[in-house]
Amino acid sequence: MAANSPNVLLILNDDMGFSDLGCYGGEIETPHLDRLASNGLRYTQFYNTARCCPSRASLLTGLHPHQADVGHMIGNDDIDGYLGDLSRRAATIAEVLQPAGYGTYMSGKWHVTGYYEENRPDNWPCQRGFDEYYGMLCGAASYFAPKTMRRNNTPIEAPQGDFYFTDALSDEAVEQLRGHFSRTPEKPFFQYLAYTAPHWPLHAREEDMAKYRGRYDGGWDHLREERLERLRSLGILEEESSLSPRDASQEPWEEVSDNTWQARRMEVYAAMIDRMDQGIGRVLTFLEEKGELDNTLVLFLSDNGGCHEEIHPGTPWVDRLRKGISAQSHTRNGRPVRFGNSPDIMPGPEDTYASYGIPWANVSNTPFRKYKSWIYEGGISTPLIVHWPEGLAAKGELRRQPAQLPDIMATVLEVTGAAYPETIGDRNILPLEGVSLVPTFLNQPHQREILAWEHEGKAGLRKGRWKIVRDFYLQLTAGQEAAGCARGEQPWELYDLESDRSELHDLAAEKPEQVRILAAEYASWAQRCGVQPWETILRKRGQW
Repeated sequence: MAANSPNVLLILNDDMGFSDLGCYGGEIETPHLDRLASNGLRYTQFYNTARCCPSRASLLTGLHPHQADVGHMIGNDDIDGYLGDLSRRAATIAEVLQPAGYGTYMSGKWHVTGYYEENRPDNWPCQRGFDEYYGMLCGAASYFAPKTMRRNNTPIEAPQGDFYFTDALSDEAVEQLRGHFSRTPEKPFFQYLAYTAPHWPLHAREEDMAKYRGRYDGGWDHLREERLERLRSLGILEEESSLSPRDASQEPWEEVSDNTWQARRMEVYAAMIDRMDQGIGRVLTFLEEKGELDNTLVLFLSDNGGCHEEIHPGTPWVDRLRKGISAQSHTRNGRPVRFGNSPDIMPGPEDTYASYGIPWANVSNTPFRKYKSWIYEGGISTPLIVHWPEGLAAKGELRRQPAQLPDIMATVLEVTGAAYPETIGDRNILPLEGVSLVPTFLNQPHQREILAWEHEGKAGLRKGRWKIVRDFYLQLTAGQEAAGCARGEQPWELYDLESDRSELHDLAAEKPEQVRILAAEYASWAQRCGVQPWETILRKRGQW
């Protein structure tokens, strides 16, 4: 390890869409991330894997999710690739950097093992390469009283009083770094800061919500048009880029009867991102004060697109939330929590549990189609900001080279000089899937030929300008039944992403040979990575 080896700060947030940040066309105030973008790079075609657990597994390991045994979520289907517990044949970034002389720290959401309540820490952060850990092991929880929290391996509870989880994650990251420089100032660091914001429940501080009061009174239709224009003016999208239609299940804003409540949902969501950005600012300020920011590679991205999930009162899903580890039935002072998206429940306070739902996720993913868990651009497109003054000559530039999550590990390896291992102890490690982004720092071509995805039978592959994508229907709507749709895997669709990034013009019928070529590439990738037909998983669960 060279004496001047760069630090690495990897920041991941949760369920945020492509156009929410100010520097990606949004109206939400994110001055600290905007500053990183103006002094670094923004990638316009970087991709996650459409869902939280698989994305985190892929990001941490440089593998595709199924190779890391998180091919779906963190339930164990007793099938290789779908064990729901981070593979021992995968190496995390921390496990690679720790023996290379780095201090390794994590503050935030882990969510790559199902064993977070039992005393089975094999795949907890401190057993997977991190010197210190603070955060929660599960996927979602109250921001005022989250569950499954740990400091290293020790269970802890949220303190009474003025506690808000996003603030705590930011402040703990600063404290971890403060301890690092106090104990081992000669070492570089790897800090993984994994926010839960803005994942539901919609919880925010009153002063942050007040900043956005009235901002969304104009509704979703107008806001999507505004964001599209800003994306064009910033150069993130081409001038001829089209806006996908409003989700067919949603009314035009002018016909919405509960628009005060609807606007409040987005106000809270915006406040959650704003508070996250404030915390990122505190981390950056600390690094500046230590004289370390210029030699720190900062990477920021989101784990999937905006989340469409509606928390409808009285549904079995809400009953499971109420009883599960993702929620509290009562606040810390004993008030019952009001669950669900309902106009008589204004979200934001601790005694509510709601989401912003389909119409606002449609805004977050402007201009694209669909949402979290889909392989259309709305589900897999993420902002990626790269900031590294000592390693990047470019300032405020865009990069259009397509890339995806495994490439983060490969980039970190090249920048730090750390070697990817063939073994760790008695564990044989799978070969790295990522391709370094370092050539793209100089705006040279990225050497990745294909990008591929699969989640719950939804799938896609991109090669150059061409992308095939397919949906998967388990339960058909009345409209799908009337149209003669079949349950299960749908036919491949084909899009030319250079002229149609919003995937509005399916060319599969016009170019069947192109579909055939890409489908063969997908089949090869899926076999190599251990992807199973989703029907196989559902049959094993008794759900087919």
